Amino acid sequence: MLVIGGLVLGALGGGWTARRRGGKPADIAQYATVYAILFGLVGLFATLILDRMLRG
Repeated sequence: MLVIGGLVLGALGGGWTARRRGGKPADIAQYATVYAILFGLVGLFATLILDRMLRG
């Protein structure tokens, strides 16, 4: 769930950031993709850490 949430929030945040900076549609798509990948990776590592901590 954290990975999917990270992907969605990253895409929305990246698109919003590019739009706020006055980017063209290609810029908005690129920002959304990069942010989604980064936030998805953060969610993946958070999931792995939580899984290892809870299994003890």
